[in-house]
Amino acid sequence: MANTNKYKILNDPIYGFVTLRHSFTLQLLDHPYVQRLRRISQLGLSHLVYPGAVHNRFHHAVGSMFLMQQAIDSLRSKGIEISPQEDEAVCFAILLHDVGHGPFSHALEHSIVKGVHHEDISIMIMDRLNRDFDGKLSLAIKIFKNEYSKKFLHQLVSSQLDMDRLDYLARDSFYSGVTEGKVGSERIIKMLSVSQDKLVVEEKGIYSIEKFIVARRLMYWQVYLHRTVLSAEHMLTLVLRRAKHLSQNGLDLFSTPALSKFLKHDYNKQSFEANPDVLDSFCELDDSDIYSAMKAWRHSDDKVLSSLSSRLLDRNLFRIELRSAPFSDNEVEERIQEVVSIMNLTHEEATYFVSNDTITNIAYSENGIQIMYKNGEIKDFAEANDHLSLEHLMRPVVKSFLCYPKEIKPPNR
Repeated sequence: MANTNKYKILNDPIYGFVTLRHSFTLQLLDHPYVQRLRRISQLGLSHLVYPGAVHNRFHHAVGSMFLMQQAIDSLRSKGIEISPQEDEAVCFAILLHDVGHGPFSHALEHSIVKGVHHEDISIMIMDRLNRDFDGKLSLAIKIFKNEYSKKFLHQLVSSQLDMDRLDYLARDSFYSGVTEGKVGSERIIKMLSVSQDKLVVEEKGIYSIEKFIVARRLMYWQVYLHRTVLSAEHMLTLVLRRAKHLSQNGLDLFSTPALSKFLKHDYNKQSFEANPDVLDSFCELDDSDIYSAMKAWRHSDDKVLSSLSSRLLDRNLFRIELRSAPFSDNEVEERIQEVVSIMNLTHEEATYFVSNDTITNIAYSENGIQIMYKNGEIKDFAEANDHLSLEHLMRPVVKSFLCYPKEIKPPNR
């Protein structure tokens, strides 16, 4: 009789061999909605700064589930009761936590789809998968939505110390080459426990948590909010906004059927909920739809769409000014007028070449991570740590930026 192994083993560059210990996992991974994550960039356009950062959301989903399996084993070893059904469900919840991301991860949310967050779409997709698989994801959805009695299971999926963050820091650090983001996830997971239905970290793990928080803060400034990445991603948003504007004004633009649908119509959360076809079309979208469209749009008769598409494809990115003080309306208008003059555009056209926004980075929010001492006392990390300033940890750092073509020289200040 042949010896068959129902468990699948994957080889991951971060963790080595990853065993999918729940036999149903492979069916989930093979579903088109999940396979689509292979075609969604984990770090958007960060590869324009860090050439190695070309990993995808599928990598991250599998890695997060591997860490979840480790966390469950660690908690069980300390007497925390987690049933086989809960083990399976929380692993499925983390596997599917990003299934609602659109092309380049966030660009779609700020351009051609409004009023619906990727987490909302993730829940809709999970509900659809649950119907396809005869209710096998019901418990996973409850945990994901924090509607299950054991609240600590939801914290493992979504909190300031969840398996999502532990994986993306390790993975994004590895692929970008930014070593400051590397964290000791194995030790942190070994230090996890549960007290009064809340996820806690044992006292001896406090320095690993300090490292984790500092690493995350550094990764935000060096990778996720890198000035050149900001410039590229805002340019992509401008490309899509222009394409949507032209499509809704009767211009027949080249695009895939799914992308065309989102360019021609305005869809929000209610649209997704009311019309199943909208979700179907969304699940056909990935990075290749945008790339193929921009390759055609660079030859468009519309000067704005053509120029923006060409610049992004050729990495001729906008200049970016970044500072603490906000940019005034007059400063923004000055750049627009210079674009009008130098590029021979109308004022309306020139607005697509100037982008003004703010970014915020908060290292830690109160009641995010709880430290448990040997005597059973529990303190918030901000109070428990003796190295990082409470005020510094919880103070939002807000910066304003202004993007515009490099042909426009920055003002002398």
